Amino acid sequence: MTIRPTLAALAVAAAFPTVFSSAAFAASNAPAAAAVSSAEQPVVLVTATRQTQRADESLADVTVIERARIEEAGASTSLAELLARQPGIQMSSSGGPGKATDVYIRGASPKHSLLIVDGVRLGSATLGASSWQDIPLTQIERIEIVRGPASALYGADAIGGVIQIFTRRGEGAPKADAFVGVGSYGNKEVAAGVSGGTERLSYSLRGAYTDVAGYNAIASQAKQPFYYNADKDPYRNSSLSGNLAYTLMPGHELGATLLYATARNHYDSGAGYDDFADNVQSVWSAYSRNRFRAGWTSTLRIGQSVDDARTYASYAPTGATIKTTQDQVMWQNDITLPLGTLLAALENLEQKAVNEGTFSVSRQIRSALLGWTASVGEHRMQFNARYDDNSQFGNKTTGYAGYGYQILPSLRVQGSVGSAFRAPTFNELYFPGFGNPNLKPENAYNKELGLLWEQHGQSVSLTAFHNRITNLIAYDANFIPQNVNNARLQGVSLGYAGTLAGFDINANLDFLDPEDADTGKRLQRRADKTGNLYLSRRIAAFNVGAEWQGAAGRYDRTGEINRMGGYGLVNAFVKYAVDRDWSLEARANNLLNKQYETAWGYNTAGANLFFGVRYAPR
Repeated sequence: MTIRPTLAALAVAAAFPTVFSSAAFAASNAPAAAAVSSAEQPVVLVTATRQTQRADESLADVTVIERARIEEAGASTSLAELLARQPGIQMSSSGGPGKATDVYIRGASPKHSLLIVDGVRLGSATLGASSWQDIPLTQIERIEIVRGPASALYGADAIGGVIQIFTRRGEGAPKADAFVGVGSYGNKEVAAGVSGGTERLSYSLRGAYTDVAGYNAIASQAKQPFYYNADKDPYRNSSLSGNLAYTLMPGHELGATLLYATARNHYDSGAGYDDFADNVQSVWSAYSRNRFRAGWTSTLRIGQSVDDARTYASYAPTGATIKTTQDQVMWQNDITLPLGTLLAALENLEQKAVNEGTFSVSRQIRSALLGWTASVGEHRMQFNARYDDNSQFGNKTTGYAGYGYQILPSLRVQGSVGSAFRAPTFNELYFPGFGNPNLKPENAYNKELGLLWEQHGQSVSLTAFHNRITNLIAYDANFIPQNVNNARLQGVSLGYAGTLAGFDINANLDFLDPEDADTGKRLQRRADKTGNLYLSRRIAAFNVGAEWQGAAGRYDRTGEINRMGGYGLVNAFVKYAVDRDWSLEARANNLLNKQYETAWGYNTAGANLFFGVRYAPR
């Protein structure tokens, strides 16, 4: 994993065409550029510019989590929990594995975090958030995190930041791999895959199954009297991913990606009924990337994502469906100029939502974007502008400008300004009796300033940001959404990454002031101080490590109601290489058995263990 800071200083501007990326696929389809981290081969990412670049040259506040770190997290860790161990990210969960989960980037709302899978956005257009709890780590090759407004690159909803997931891909001689593990709370996981590649062909296909007996989602009947049910709330997940790329001739590649996960989650909504939901998350895409001439690469991508939940509860014993389908077409051109690189793209996004028995609606978003990045001597620059035409509420223009100056070979100062927005959800617009079709988008304007020191494989980063959000959508006394609130998100993040005394170390400390600008009160479920420490070391055939994660207290509800205490968690892991292909793995989470809450009255896991056996030929 590599941590990088972001920046702040300069202006943005104009509207012009864009769409999603080819570069976001360049990395997922370029073995050397996708998942290699070492002193010899620097980490590469694409999400910060939609074009391939080194992470240590990014003018954005980024983190890259690679496959080795994902495997260390183990099956006992969810995607949201892994994200919450990174700088600037917090999470809340309503009761354990598979339960409703929210992700907060830099204190922004869960509706302000955009999730992308292999270049295609995924999430619910009715709830406005993503089902993080149903995406298994087993299928993920790499995660790229970009903190700060990114609507100038990705359009609506990227106010807090963007998280892009890349599924597993293949390379080298054909091989099969497998993993089997068991752990606390009846946790069981089985995964297997086949992969390989030649100079012209790359392929990967893998499946996984997880089953967790779980524990009671609700910890306290006193805190949640209307939802409490004294039972265990199990969870299971089956998933499949695929990745295929074929080079027709040098510079011309066809490819396809797939991620499919289906889950059954039991939860509590009242005594006397075993509530559960069947959830499906699916994303597929197909692309053609073509280098038509030196300095010009064109990528055309089509894709579809589905977020589908069918709930069985006391109020809907035969089931009720809420489904979002997003059809996307993206055409991106990357052009090398005499100075820097030009990005020109067009996108078309159609969002359809069905809330069974309530409404069925759709909207179309046509977008265009331009971007330019360059390095001139000690100067680094990035400019982006995007125009979105939404069939519901008209057009929106967003921009980004970043600048960095290399003061010394080891020291850089950098800054940026950027604008972003969130489109109202279908529920907010059309839910019968409680919707408001006159809602306007929420708007954000962010400023950042960062300082980065790097030398001999070590880095220290300091980033300060101020994000002002206006036209926030809130519910009035009649539970009708209105554009009435404003929020101010400001903070400072300090990070370190490197090797000391043989230990690989990542550490960060975040100070956050997420407040309702109208009342001065802190926003719900956000701690004002968080910190993380990661240590690992190789000793002969062992790789051992430990993690510490700390968070200050927070409030569960708006208006600083229902305070939840702070906490510190200690985790440990070990991996023993039996031989070149086989390894034994163990992980212990919450070693000190800390009792804590991320949502008022809902349980979190106590001390727990997980053991696994991995077969991974090299």
